[in-house]
Amino acid sequence: MAGFFFYGSLCHAPLRHAVLGRQVEGTAAVLPDYVIFGAAENPAFSVLVAGQGTAPGIYVSHLTDQDIARLDFYQTAFGYRANALRVFTTDGRPCAAHVYLSHPSDWPAGDLPWDIDAWCQTWGAISVAAAEDFMRHYGQIAPGDVRRRYGQMLTRAGARIRAAQLRPGTSNLRRKFDPEDVVSHRLTHPYTAYFAVEEHDLSYRRFDGSMGPVLNRAVFISGDAAIVLPYDPVRDRVMVIEQFRPGPYARGDANPWLIEAVAGRIDGGETPEDAARREAHEEAGLDLQTLLPGPRYYPSPAAKAEYLYSFIGLTDLPDDKAGVGGLESEAEDIRSHVISFDRLMALVASGEVDNAPLLLLAYFLQALRPSLRAAA
Repeated sequence: MAGFFFYGSLCHAPLRHAVLGRQVEGTAAVLPDYVIFGAAENPAFSVLVAGQGTAPGIYVSHLTDQDIARLDFYQTAFGYRANALRVFTTDGRPCAAHVYLSHPSDWPAGDLPWDIDAWCQTWGAISVAAAEDFMRHYGQIAPGDVRRRYGQMLTRAGARIRAAQLRPGTSNLRRKFDPEDVVSHRLTHPYTAYFAVEEHDLSYRRFDGSMGPVLNRAVFISGDAAIVLPYDPVRDRVMVIEQFRPGPYARGDANPWLIEAVAGRIDGGETPEDAARREAHEEAGLDLQTLLPGPRYYPSPAAKAEYLYSFIGLTDLPDDKAGVGGLESEAEDIRSHVISFDRLMALVASGEVDNAPLLLLAYFLQALRPSLRAAA
C-alpha cells in the first residue's frame, strides 16, 4: 500500500494536525526531479515544479481512511490532486507515494524557492488557524464552496491571533478572564460566504460567581480592518473618500453614499500597519509617510466580531490628489476629496459624516493637530 509524501506547508506539524485531526509523524524523505516554490498569488501555499533538484519532505506510510478523507477534502479544495510517484527516504529506500500536485494554471509558481522557516514566521500560525476553521466544514460543505471563503478565513485567522494577545494595562477595571468562565455547548454556521454568521449556545460566569443559563447568540464574522485618515499638517488638509455602502442602503437610508476614512480588511499575513498603507495606495493613490496609531475598538460587540485599528497617516495632499480610485477586481468605485480640517469638522457637526471610524479619527486628529502642525 502506497504512503503519502508531504512537502511544503504540510511538513509543519501543527498544520498537519489541523488537517488530519490528529498528530501524525513521518520519515524524512525527498522527491527527485522536483523543486518547491511558493505560489505566486498566495505565498501561504507551496507548489511542486518539475525540474532538476530534489524536494524535501516527509513520508507517512500509514494513514487511516479518515485521515485520507480529511486530507483529500483539504487538498482537492485548492486544486491539488494525488499522483503516484516514487520518493526516497534519507537512507535511500525507495517508496511508492501519493503526492498532491497542483496544475500550473491553478497555482503559478512564484520567483522564490520555498523556505519553510520564512513561511513559518509569516504564515505558520495564520495557516494553522485558517486550516482549523476550514476543517470545521469537513463533511458538511463541498470543498470548493469552503475554498471560496478561504481568503476571509485567513483574514479571520489573523484576527484571532491578534485577539489572543492581551495588551498590557487593558484589564485594570474589567474582570480577569479565565477560559472556564465561558462554556461552549454548541457552535453552528448557518451562513458562510465572504462573511459568515456563527450561532453559539453558551453560558458564562455571572458576577456573583455562578454560571448563567445557556444562551443562544449569533455573531457576524467579518475579520479585522484598518482605518486611516490621511493628513497633511503643512496644508492642514485631510483626505476623505466617498462610496456606496450596502449597509445604509439595506437600512433604507435616504443617501447610501457615505463620507469615510480610507479603510479595508487586514489580509492574512498582513499587519494592521501594512493594511493601512496598502489601502491608502489602492483607494486613494497615496504613499503614507508616517502612521500614528489611533484608537482600537469593537464597533458593535454585541453582535459583531469585527475589530478596528485606526491611524492618522501623514502625507502630502496638494490640490491634484483628489480623484476616483479603487480596485476594479473588487468592484470598488471610490471618489476622494481633499478638504481642510475645518471643513471636516463642519461635516462632523452637520451630521454628513455619520460613521464611527471617521468620527473617532476626526476627534483624535483634533487633539493631535496642534502638535503635528507645530512639528511640521
